[in-house]
Amino acid sequence: MKYIKTICILLPFLSFLVGYSQNNKKTESTSYTIAYSSKETGDSEIYLTDSKAESKTRTTNRPGRDGYIAWSPDGKRITSYGYYDGGNTWSIHTMNSDGTNMKRLTHAKNKWDNSPTWSPDGKKIVFARDYQDSEEVWRAELWIMNSNGSEQAQIKPLNGGGPYFTQEGKLVFHSIFHSNSEEICIANIDGSNVTKLTNNKAKDLHPEVSADGKQIVFMSNRDGNHEIYVMNIDGANQKRLTNNDVDDWNPSWSPDGSKIIFQSSDENGEKHVYMMNNDGSSVEKFINNAFDAVWLKTRK
Repeated sequence: MKYIKTICILLPFLSFLVGYSQNNKKTESTSYTIAYSSKETGDSEIYLTDSKAESKTRTTNRPGRDGYIAWSPDGKRITSYGYYDGGNTWSIHTMNSDGTNMKRLTHAKNKWDNSPTWSPDGKKIVFARDYQDSEEVWRAELWIMNSNGSEQAQIKPLNGGGPYFTQEGKLVFHSIFHSNSEEICIANIDGSNVTKLTNNKAKDLHPEVSADGKQIVFMSNRDGNHEIYVMNIDGANQKRLTNNDVDDWNPSWSPDGSKIIFQSSDENGEKHVYMMNNDGSSVEKFINNAFDAVWLKTRK
């Protein structure tokens, strides 16, 4: 009887150990391929999830919004922006993909540093800087630095934001041409040889190049509100993919180019991430209470 009692006591404990081991193996084997922001805890933090949004982990835990995320080319690090001074200062950070080793790279007070992107070799980061100058004129600049934050310099020939690198090391970005017009452009990293890819009296923003380098997905309000569009890398064959009463923002390609994720709002104004085919079909909600999602596209 003593042996039976002992076994009865041990069985629940053994079951717990087996379950714990299985859960650990599941966590260890999870391949996180999408980074996004969420206010799930009340503050805007960065999370990672897998390609089916079945598992997630939070990587930041600090006061102030964290977002505008970009993966390093090898998928081992993330760069993003974060709020300081009550949101009056935005700064660029880097960290390991698991959230460890976070470093603040920019410290320009009362300036909004945002939209960081890695160069194809992972050695440089380009970011946007927005601020009002001493004459209260709004400035939108592009800056470049080493990935450790050193040697920060403005790319003076360029203005605008939303930079993204092509595989060849050129910059795709949106540039301001007048108060109501922002166009998608491509240029050399030193700011030379600027070519305008869109030409609308509207705001064309947030370009992202597909992994094969052949297409650009972006957002535009040319038809009344912000919708998702796609075009060839040379600006040809521009096509609208979404058609909603609310704004659709911040598109990102899947690694194979077959899917696009983007953020939109529901009838209550809550932000969610949606996924669709690259032709705009089969739209479905993908991640609840999420925004600024970006897909990892590892360069070999």
